[in-house]
Amino acid sequence: MDLFFLFLLVFDVARCEEEAAIPELGSQEEHLSTLPRSKAALVYFRKDTSPSAEIFLEQLENSVEALRDYGISVLKVNCHKEGEASRYCREDNSIGKAYLFRGHVLLRELPTDALFSVDAIVANVLFALLFNEVKYLRTLEDLQKLEGSLKGQSDLVFAYVQAIGTAEHRVVMEAAFVYGSFKFALTTEVALLRSIRSGEPEVPSSQLFFCHCAMQTDPSQPCRRTRMEWLLTTLTVHKFLKLMREPLVVEVAGDPQKVSTPSLQLGLPLVFILTHKETLEADRRTAESLAWRLLGRAGVLLLPRSSAGPDVLPQHNVAIRKAEEGIPIQYLVLKDVDEIVAMVEGDTKPLEEEEEEEYEEEYEDEEYAEQEIEDDQVVESIIRDRKNQLSFENIQTLTEESFGSVLTKAKPIVVLFYASWDAVSLVVMQTYVEVAAQLKGSSDISLARVNCWDWPHVCAQQNATQFPTLKVFTKERRWMTYSGMWGTQEMRRFIELSEIPCPMRLMSPKEVEEYLSFKLLPYHHATVLGLFDPSMTQAREAFVAAAKVLEGTVIIGIYYEEDAATLSQKYAVPLPALLFAKPETQKQGFVHLSNDETQDIVKSIRRVLLETFPEISVRNLPEFFQLEKPLLIMFSDGALSERDEGEMRRLAEEEMDESFVACWLNLKNTPVGRGILKAYFGSSVPPLPLLLWINLHSGGQVFAFPSDRSLSEANVQMWIEKLKAGQEIPSAVLSEEDWKPRLPAYDFLSKMGPALPEFTIYSGRTTVGNGPEEVDVLGDKKEGVKKESMEGGTPEAEGEKRLPSRGDLRGTVPRLASREKPPKRHTEL
Repeated sequence: MDLFFLFLLVFDVARCEEEAAIPELGSQEEHLSTLPRSKAALVYFRKDTSPSAEIFLEQLENSVEALRDYGISVLKVNCHKEGEASRYCREDNSIGKAYLFRGHVLLRELPTDALFSVDAIVANVLFALLFNEVKYLRTLEDLQKLEGSLKGQSDLVFAYVQAIGTAEHRVVMEAAFVYGSFKFALTTEVALLRSIRSGEPEVPSSQLFFCHCAMQTDPSQPCRRTRMEWLLTTLTVHKFLKLMREPLVVEVAGDPQKVSTPSLQLGLPLVFILTHKETLEADRRTAESLAWRLLGRAGVLLLPRSSAGPDVLPQHNVAIRKAEEGIPIQYLVLKDVDEIVAMVEGDTKPLEEEEEEEYEEEYEDEEYAEQEIEDDQVVESIIRDRKNQLSFENIQTLTEESFGSVLTKAKPIVVLFYASWDAVSLVVMQTYVEVAAQLKGSSDISLARVNCWDWPHVCAQQNATQFPTLKVFTKERRWMTYSGMWGTQEMRRFIELSEIPCPMRLMSPKEVEEYLSFKLLPYHHATVLGLFDPSMTQAREAFVAAAKVLEGTVIIGIYYEEDAATLSQKYAVPLPALLFAKPETQKQGFVHLSNDETQDIVKSIRRVLLETFPEISVRNLPEFFQLEKPLLIMFSDGALSERDEGEMRRLAEEEMDESFVACWLNLKNTPVGRGILKAYFGSSVPPLPLLLWINLHSGGQVFAFPSDRSLSEANVQMWIEKLKAGQEIPSAVLSEEDWKPRLPAYDFLSKMGPALPEFTIYSGRTTVGNGPEEVDVLGDKKEGVKKESMEGGTPEAEGEKRLPSRGDLRGTVPRLASREKPPKRHTEL
């Protein structure tokens, strides 16, 4: 019995000590006014004696020390002891609540059932105190709006937690309390998380993202987001945010084994890109691309090749140093950024050159079975077709030694300059093989290829700084660069047309008639004929220059004999004139050339080759876009009715000033048109057929033909006059956002049909070093040789623009020529 009472005494003393752990505050109101104005306090007015209140009081006591770390006091008022002198004790609704004060000012009432643990207490109290600093977001629009307000000013830390009051919520709020230099945002909405990160499970785990908004000065571009890969804890968040403050790429010199960076100190590996002086800019872009992919997982540094030490082999281009002490630096030969990322992630291991073939055979099936479909369709096609063997029996493989000797032959040759690490190059290579097979035995022209990874000097001499580049070297010692789409039909058409003299000189009226005859039309392509009086020297020379610009894209003839005036009367067109024939529509036409400028003649030829009211598609859109005129587009879900097509065709044929281009788009043939309409009208797309006036080059305004008017030539013409006069209200205005491709290599539109395609003589002026030096196609220096070019810009300027900006290790290590052995798989290309 004495033992029992002793136990009760000890229990009562312990309970009194526990209750005394939370300072008590008198219930008089003036006692609250004594709290420091800058200090926050969580006050609990104890009125309830239920078991749940006892549990809460226990958790509140456990949180005293945690809240004290943030300058927050925990106080209690015993309403049973002090009576009902305080209004918080008198109010019935005060039961089940705690009150957060700053000084004597009440900030927030917190339900005790939401303060079920120390984590919940700390998280909710900090959340209430930082209400104006930490935004709660519900939708993707909320996140994008917040990012937009921070661009160019501050970075954003955005977290998804499963619920308010969890341990992860506490971690985020503690980080927001400490890192005042960042803006913080929070959500518990699964839909918001899935809108920025697809593939999340049904119950996703808490995650943290760093939104790089301070560096984004373009308001039209989104903030880049980096996801923290570790579990959301106080230590990992501190580690992650510290890494986000570090420079993206660090340039160092000296022994890499002695280099120390915050990444290494935090237990992360270091990746060194070994650089050469001549490739420093390309290596820096590669390092930046790699650093973005490894951000938060490894540090990326640029190290001069001379600092790597004499024992490092010349072909090594990457070094990896692990964070563990005593482990030597690993020097490797890697082809691209993907391999480096795989090495750091531990998915692959370094391979010696002689083991690579065996490794590919063993690993390829597993990789193919578990392939990850890339967002970009080009890379996706490479992954899907990686096992397909390409036959190069119809394509020569040229090296630095054989390239010059091949070009000295009289036979014309087509050369594809590609990069073995470039996804677009690998896709185009498949098309190139198909073209070679189709032309086998039917053409005198031969096909070849040069891997610019192995032979960078050859590609530099030929100004092939954009991959892939296709050039035709003719027997007249000229070359032409292909600028069309990379389809089999388009590429073959260009090669076939390059064999035809341009312009083709005709010598008699009979030859002119045969030339314009649909039956005798060469290659069944459209033909254009320039008709000139012998005295029109300036106009004729401008036409010849224009023909050289368009060589490979259209068959062009010229006639300037004494009887040209007779033909002029026959076709009822004044000289100088353009005569053209289109086999697709069985149509012939005649246009007077009113301008002697080469560029104007080029535009005239391109204009007459366009169809009247054509169906627009992804393939031919660049042709119309280059005209820089408003597009009058009829959107239709299927073929147009005979009446609508007739009215629109008459409108297009009678358009005298050619101030716009009338065309139509079949959504069944070109499904991307549905996305275009949604971009214009959102979810409320008007019924089809729908006639739109789209001015892409001036203001981005979109006008919709009124649905209450009948579609007729007269009504449409009146509507166009009104909108030109500013009397119509646009249905939508396109944003000025620059829709850039994900990577420079995927900028397909920039590769298609430049304003004036390249054309030059073999011998040309190429920039070497800091000054111009005349170098011919074989690399020999020449003097007194003039470059003939019809372009407004120089190839050197174009080369500067086309340099790949990231994603490769171009120039750091030449691959061994012995690896180029047929037959080859895509992975070996």
